Amino acid sequence: MNKILTGLILLSSVTIFSCHNKTADAATEKNSYEQTKETLEEKEKKSPTSFLTASAHERHNLIRQMVIKGSVTNNAKVCTYKDVQLELSFFSKTGTLLEKDNETVYDEVAPGNSVSFKTKYYAPKGTDSLDIRVVDAKAK
Repeated sequence: MNKILTGLILLSSVTIFSCHNKTADAATEKNSYEQTKETLEEKEKKSPTSFLTASAHERHNLIRQMVIKGSVTNNAKVCTYKDVQLELSFFSKTGTLLEKDNETVYDEVAPGNSVSFKTKYYAPKGTDSLDIRVVDAKAK
């Protein structure tokens, strides 16, 4: 009888400890996830140009202004960006850089989303093409 009682006590203590370990494992896993999430967020905040892309197309209006319509896309998983600074480069037919201008998109770009923009410029004489790239942004 004494051996059976000892066995039951031992079995119940193992069950209690195993339940405690499952709870501890779940807490450890959650902490690990949170640390990974924080690390990802820090990485995204430090290098917004790695996660933001810009695309645009241009046309000329009646008064010979170049009308530029485009979008900024956020490929980050956690971080939202705002005040995205763009660099517009105007090139000739031979690929010579004619002029560079800066434009800021004063809008918030959530993770996985895009924001559209429109601007007008008097492009330099001889402009054949336009290149646009993200220079900087603020993490929200």
